[in-house]
Order: sequence, then C-alpha cells, then structure tokens
Amino acid sequence: MRAVVKYGALTTLGSLVLSALVAAPADGADTGGPRATTRETLTAETHGVLRAAERAAGAGITFGRCPKAEMLPAPVTCGTVEVPLDYADPEGPAIKLTVSRALASGKAADRQGALVYNPGGPGASGMYFPRAATLPKWKRIAQAYDIVGYAPRGVGRSAPLSCQDPADFAKAPSPSPTHPSESYKKERIAEAQAYALGCARTAGPALRHYTSLNNARDLDVLRAALGEKKLTFMGASYGTYFGALYASLFPSHVRRMVFDSAVNPDPRQIWYGNNMDQSQAFERRWADFRTWVAKHDTTYHLGTDAEQVARGYERVRARVAHEPAGGTVGPAQLHAAMLGAGYYDDYWVMRATALSEYLKGNEKPLVEQAAPREGDAAESENGNAVYTAVECNDAPWPTEWRVWDRDNSELARTAPFETWDNAWMNLPCAFWSAPRQEPVDVRTWPGELPPTLILAAERDAATPYEGALELERRLAGSVLVTERDAGTHGIAGGANACVNRYLEDYLLRGTTPVRRAECAPHAEPDPVSVDERSAGTKLPPVV
Repeated sequence: MRAVVKYGALTTLGSLVLSALVAAPADGADTGGPRATTRETLTAETHGVLRAAERAAGAGITFGRCPKAEMLPAPVTCGTVEVPLDYADPEGPAIKLTVSRALASGKAADRQGALVYNPGGPGASGMYFPRAATLPKWKRIAQAYDIVGYAPRGVGRSAPLSCQDPADFAKAPSPSPTHPSESYKKERIAEAQAYALGCARTAGPALRHYTSLNNARDLDVLRAALGEKKLTFMGASYGTYFGALYASLFPSHVRRMVFDSAVNPDPRQIWYGNNMDQSQAFERRWADFRTWVAKHDTTYHLGTDAEQVARGYERVRARVAHEPAGGTVGPAQLHAAMLGAGYYDDYWVMRATALSEYLKGNEKPLVEQAAPREGDAAESENGNAVYTAVECNDAPWPTEWRVWDRDNSELARTAPFETWDNAWMNLPCAFWSAPRQEPVDVRTWPGELPPTLILAAERDAATPYEGALELERRLAGSVLVTERDAGTHGIAGGANACVNRYLEDYLLRGTTPVRRAECAPHAEPDPVSVDERSAGTKLPPVV
C-alpha cells in the first residue's frame, strides 16, 4: 500500500503555501454499517463544543519553542490545545492538538487577528504554515495576521493514529497494474481487510471519533483558544470540506473564510462519488502533462504528440517492472511520482526530465524523485491512517466487492491512469467496523454567513471544478474566483498574480467581486533539460 496526496496540498514551497469518496451507489447497492448521527447525539455534541470552547478560551495556548521534530525555526512558536475525544462526552477523555504560530509582523494597530490554515488530506499537517510569513507573496497578509497552523486530530503529534507497521506500509518496489488480474485483485482485497482490521485494533473505541465533523468542532475550540471571537480560516482541498461544515455548523462564528480548490460537498458525493470523479479528472490532467511534454520534444525527445509520450511512459513502466530503478522504484513508485504532475505543473519539468533521462540510460533523476525516502515511512503511514479513518467514518461506502469491481472496471476503460490505485487506497472502507455517519447537508442561507471566497483552477484534478460550483451554490454569499484553463491544485499564494490580488483584497479588506471573477492562467513551465539543470538552473522541489 502506498500514500498519495489525495485531497491535500503538498507541503512544498511553490503552489498554495508551501508548494502535501462517498454516498450510497446510485443502484442501491448495500452500503452496510450502522448510522451514527442522531438528533440526540447532535444535541449532546453541540453542548460539548460549547463546553470545550469555553474551557479553551479560559486556558488559551501557551506558546514556546517548537519541538525539534517540527523543524520550525524561530520566530515560529508552538503549543497545544485540548479538545474532547468525543464531543458528546466533553468531560471524558481528551486529546491535545499541536499548534504553530508566527505573530503578525506589522503594527499592532493594523493586526486583524489569527489566520488559521489547513492543507487538506485528510491526514495532512498544517504545522509548517507559519513559514509562509517569510515568503514575499504572503508578506502583507503576514503583517496583518498571526499565521497559525495546526495538526488535526490523529496527525503528527496530535494523538497520532496508525493502522499498520510503517515499514510494511512503505515496502518498495511494488506493482501498479492498470488493468489488474483477478489474482491481484484478491491480494489487494486481503490487504484492505487487514488494514481496516489494523485501524480497529490499534485505535480501539477511539476510531469512530476521527471524522470531518469532529475536525470542524476542533476548529471552533482552536478559535476560542486563540482568543478569537470569530474565525478567519483558509482551507485547501479537503480543508474546504470541513471548513464548509464549520460554516454550516457555526455561521455566526465566521469572520472570513477562503476555500481553495474545493471538494464537492454534495452529500451524495461524500466520498465514493468524489473519488470516482477524481480519477476521471486525473485522466484529463495526465493528458495535459503529456501534451506539454510533446510540445517540448526538442528538449525531452519523448514524442511529438501526447500518445507518443504515453507510449514512452509505458516503456518506462515495463522496464521498472522488470528491473526496479535503484532497486526500489517499481511501477507503483513511478506512478506515485507521475501523479504529482497531475497535482502541480511545477513538477512537469522534473518528471519529464526523469522519464527522458531514464530512457537514455540515466536512472538517477527518476530514483531521486520516485524512490521512498528514508525516514518518511512513519509520517506517510500516519497520514494514510488518518485519511482512511476520516473518509471511512464520514459516510456509507459500498460493502460488496462486486460494486467496487464493476464501477472501477468500467471507469478504467476511459480513465486508466489513476482509477485502480485510487480504488485500492479507499478499499479498506468496504470492510470498516466503526459506525458510518450520514454526511451533513452543507448549506447556509442568505444573511447567515459573511461573504466567503472560493478559489478554483478550471482543470484541477484532485478537486474537480464542479466541486467549486457546488460549494458556491450551497454557501449563500460566497464568491468564486476561477483560474481558467489551469490545473494546479491549491492556487492561493501561488504563481497567479490575479488570484493573489483577490486573496489579499478579501483577507486584508474584506472585499470580494460582485459574484464571480476570472483570472487568465499562469504561465506554463519552461522546459529545462538535464544539462541546463546541472549548469545551475533551480528546479521546483522534489515530491
């Protein structure tokens, strides 16, 4: 099993900040699992949030030097906030969430409060976010706001969740068949069953409390602990989903909210339907990458059209299946690296160079980009465990393999690039033992919520554009800014100056377009050959 980014922004210095699916099937197939959400439970949990927020407001957060494990330099400071494990039992067991902060750098009179950020996942940590305060594109925002990141429940040092030995999780090389055989499917079914069992065994009764609803409730406790009467929040990818839940649950607590690369919040899509849509969208984005590579055939020599580039990629897949590059890069590791090109065009140059050089006999760039990195196994497994727990707990999933097999076999005929790898990542949800919730109907009515800002790239694969349109329909007073004909995932603070102006206008002055606005796409990457790279050209960071 391997980790992918899913509904989260990569934690690198390029795109968003530091540039890290599901309703019951339409045919009525059995979804299994008891229903966890009742009116009584919601009443108890609402009381629990009020009680926890009251305690947090009184206690505050004691910030000090960050632990070495966070790798956050001064002046960033760290602390913790206590939240109930179960909001229906606010006096019961509690967990501590880790928090990081860079104080507003401007004049005290100009300070607008704390800006809290979540990069998505589920399972991604936002602890790194205060580092954005030093970036030129965030300077004016960082003058006005304390820049606050945190690790959601289960992530990092926030009551960490694990479902499998990290060494087993990160085993490489591993296969990744586009059209898997029946025997391979049986292997993956067994792995999914074992993973679901591992989650239940290691977490025990606490497993059911890793949910998007609890992430939204935790956010309100964090708001109170920071001393904020109203929340200013920016969520990317999955962060937009529980941000939208927050807006629905606590509309009077919202000051400003930015939804960057929005998950489709339609309850019928959470999460199985969103995963299927995501796989289809990655096929389009994979074609965008191959078209760009073909446009620069004089640099990469992988073909003059997208189909020729695809054949070159398949040659690489076949070779690493026969003899893994560097001993650890097999088809699954190759695919995971290339999936990064579907998230961010910052990586197009690197990925194209890796393929080109490998076919010329130089495997070093591919190994540098795709081989598992020493020391990453525990973090990757933790992220995958939280991802799995949250998505499996959030909604009903098909429990019969025949449904998964039928739907993904059909989809793989037109979208083979990501379909089956996506299915394997989510398959533990078919065998989940914790109660499944019914997704909340995200919705606010006119006057309930201040204006909110939605940012979306038209060709985003991880969170297809339809999700931004659906969120706009559901949050009264929201305004959508679209980067046309672009597909980078997470666009706030990135390469598009037009998008960044709308972001600053909103966060600094509270102004938005009248309803919708459009930005032209940011420039395509410039091709850089490996010779130019060795001559000193700086490339984007490796993912």
